[in-house]
Amino acid sequence: MYDSSMAVTGNTTLRPVRRGKHKIFIGMSPGVGKTYRMLEEAHCLRQEGIDVVIGLLETHNRVETAQKAIGLEPVPRQHLTCAGITLTEMDTAAIIARQPQLVLVDELAHTNVPGAHREKRYQDVELILAVGIDVYSTVNIQHIESLNDTVARITGVVVRERIPDRVLDEADEVVVIDVTPETLEERLKDGKIYAPEKIDQSLQNFFKRRHLIALRELALREVADNIEGDAFQADNAPTTHVPHCNILERVLVCISTYPNAVQLIRRGARLASYMHGPLYCLFVDNPDRFLTKEESLHIEMCESLCKEFGGQFIRVQDQDVAKAIATAAQNYHISQIFIGESQRSRWKSLLRTSLTQKLLRSLKNIDIHIIATEKPST
Repeated sequence: MYDSSMAVTGNTTLRPVRRGKHKIFIGMSPGVGKTYRMLEEAHCLRQEGIDVVIGLLETHNRVETAQKAIGLEPVPRQHLTCAGITLTEMDTAAIIARQPQLVLVDELAHTNVPGAHREKRYQDVELILAVGIDVYSTVNIQHIESLNDTVARITGVVVRERIPDRVLDEADEVVVIDVTPETLEERLKDGKIYAPEKIDQSLQNFFKRRHLIALRELALREVADNIEGDAFQADNAPTTHVPHCNILERVLVCISTYPNAVQLIRRGARLASYMHGPLYCLFVDNPDRFLTKEESLHIEMCESLCKEFGGQFIRVQDQDVAKAIATAAQNYHISQIFIGESQRSRWKSLLRTSLTQKLLRSLKNIDIHIIATEKPST
């Protein structure tokens, strides 16, 4: 991860013109040992003469973790006042001024205190990387944006703090810290993860055996897909310019003003990622109908989410939704189309030709996926 291209003049280190390298330690849940492993590797590098500092460490009162941090230089946190309460956050400016070779940053998905320069901690990390400082960071699998709905179905918990998938995709190295569900349960019961009063509640909720098994599978699969994607791109890197050829799958997610559009985008993004192909999101705007303020904000949120996944958002005006989708599919060489199940009643569906039937008649050699999404509660 380190090179010898740094020049030192007096007390000033001149950094090479390169982006810092990012190594992420990921696990299926709190307590698997991500932070401990990060600190362990940091100590080894420090012994080799690498200048390592702690940018942000959360021990959660875990004795072993706190002891492992001894001997590593912490960069003091900044103090911010919010609603009359003084809180601390990572001091990104101080880290950059300190100019270490490597900085350790815990809990990558953390949301910063209101009033901080950046909303999310991963944005602070991106700034640190941009000035040429390497970063080690930690995150749990449930904080990956496209897995949000999957994790909610598995555990019943909606995770509020998330990072875009691109953060994981752009990392130079992703290491999964894997332990068995049995080992994790033992750690929890021994008080190595949470305080004693939280143990029984945790075992009955997030740390249920079936939850841990499913989350572990997600973590292992995510890293495997990440490695396969890198290998695919390396093996298929073009050596000369060739005309466009639709070798990769190309995914088009068709969204509407219904709330389930967010779930649809996430599902489509996962498929695009698995297939190593581009993602497109399409919204067909009926020129005869004005969107409400709430609907407009919803579409803007969908556009933002699409771009977080590295996709291209397409917005067209047309009274004929099927025609607009077919045109976009042809223009962007789409091979897979995602649409949500009909929100109309069964009676109305019988009276009108469905959107799916129209698409099947007008499009050839394109797979159409009808995605079942959770119904809004009444």
